[in-house]
Amino acid sequence: MYVGLASGSVAAEPVTFLTKWTAEFATDKVDVTAMGDSNKTYISGLPDAKGSFNGWYDDATAQVYTAASDGVARRFYLYPNNATTTQYWYGTALFDFSASGGSEEAIAISGNWAAASTVTKIG
Repeated sequence: MYVGLASGSVAAEPVTFLTKWTAEFATDKVDVTAMGDSNKTYISGLPDAKGSFNGWYDDATAQVYTAASDGVARRFYLYPNNATTTQYWYGTALFDFSASGGSEEAIAISGNWAAASTVTKIG
């Protein structure tokens, strides 16, 4: 995952030490069942794009903390395979960030993202 970490206008850079991510693309389903229908029927609403990420804390960078704390949409690129740069999703998103740790564990990070613009798939 690459994110414009420092501000909403900078180029996206890799978020270090991620171990897992998700991307969810779904549409709202609007019930349009009418009297006499033999089963429920639906139409599709607007598509949604959101996801999550997990990894390890990197004390050399702010990771996604700055993006989460200022509420400004950031450019992002999500590569399913970092060896294939011709297939990815991109757009702008709003980020959340969380960190947790303990006396006998590494500091973990997690967060969510939600589309702030159209998210497009390339490749």
